[in-house]
Amino acid sequence: MALIAFLVDIFQDPVIQLIAVLSAFGIGVFQGIILGRAILVRFPRLQNHVKTVSITLFVVFLANAILSVPRFASPEKIELSNLPAGSSSEVASLLFLIFGMNTGFLTVLAISVTVMTFVLLKYTNIHGITKVFVFFFSIILLLFTGLSRFTDLTPSTFEVLLYFLYQLGITVGILAGTIKKIKHKKLDLK
Repeated sequence: MALIAFLVDIFQDPVIQLIAVLSAFGIGVFQGIILGRAILVRFPRLQNHVKTVSITLFVVFLANAILSVPRFASPEKIELSNLPAGSSSEVASLLFLIFGMNTGFLTVLAISVTVMTFVLLKYTNIHGITKVFVFFFSIILLLFTGLSRFTDLTPSTFEVLLYFLYQLGITVGILAGTIKKIKHKKLDLK
């Protein structure tokens, strides 16, 4: 069963599918550009090595896009009724299970990129509607991921495709947002 069951019938229309695909990719690109520009504004010394920074961020976010899709497509289900509440080692393994860190280094890398995105929202100069935009779509994806882990619902193939396109859009947007130096406006004091 799909995560958003009431939209399954709507997504059968090819025009709606095209709109959804373009929207998911476009939202991701726009969000990536915002994050990329915010990184360069927050850390101006990175602009001295803008090509290296943009390629490095592109590779990291591409790895995140590729590694997070299998986790989203077939999440490890967590049943709240079977959760142990005993020793500190059980609590630690429970936290690793909930956050998905019990499956290896690559998963931890993907989670780290997601956490880095939220940290960037806190410490960069993103304000107003752009911050709301990035925060809103990040929270929506977090809710869908949580929904797929804590319920019997599993994303449909089309939802997985939309998720991948969104992640790929962020990757392309990060590259586009960090590829050029940001020129600061100089004050004219004549």
